Amino acid sequence: GYYNLAIFFYGCNFSCLFCQNWEHKFIDKAPVKTSDEVANEALRNPKVTCICYFGGDPDVHLPFTLAVNKKIIEEKGNRVIRICYEWNGDGNPQLVKRVAAQVFETGGIIKFDLKAPDEDLYYALTGVKPKYVWRNFEMIYNEFYGDRREVPILTATTLLVPGYIGEREVESIAKKIAEIDPEIPYSLLVFHPDFVMTDLPITPTKTAMRAFKKAKEYLKNVHLGNVFLLNSFSLYL
Repeated sequence: GYYNLAIFFYGCNFSCLFCQNWEHKFIDKAPVKTSDEVANEALRNPKVTCICYFGGDPDVHLPFTLAVNKKIIEEKGNRVIRICYEWNGDGNPQLVKRVAAQVFETGGIIKFDLKAPDEDLYYALTGVKPKYVWRNFEMIYNEFYGDRREVPILTATTLLVPGYIGEREVESIAKKIAEIDPEIPYSLLVFHPDFVMTDLPITPTKTAMRAFKKAKEYLKNVHLGNVFLLNSFSLYL
């Protein structure tokens, strides 16, 4: 009986070839909202107990979200309104830290989309060599994770792009996460063709299985998403 207010941003600091929300690129068609208007959307509906920023990407709108969050925190009283983010994580570290403090205060979570294990593969898939992704990921862990391990503030996800992100790449990412903390939750997502990668297939079931098993060698909390796209994954479990 309660709602999550999903806030979809237009615009992104990456240009992923496989983007599954590529409509965010049509910025000229985006409705314009002030930070007060967005905050009031959450505050005026008592059934809203969570807001989640995604898109596009909230990384390029962090000052705006900081203003929305501030108003919500100041005016919500005793209501539960958790603030959450799904992003690529390559935002300005100072702003990311301020956002993470608001997320932590409200009991929300931050999901990093860790697209690749190294800069070259990031560049091939997104057109960007990320500067801050891993730095921000580790910073949030060091600053906030240990104070709320029962409901982790930090999670990660990786899309299994056929021919680009498979067992070997997932192993590298899982190792990096495990070096920080093997209990950090990690989700693998089955790819489906979209945007300019419509010539690729859905992630093969064997690829998904191998990547899933490889991640579990290093991490304790691994999940596979978009399983409905697979016909026989359950046969391998």
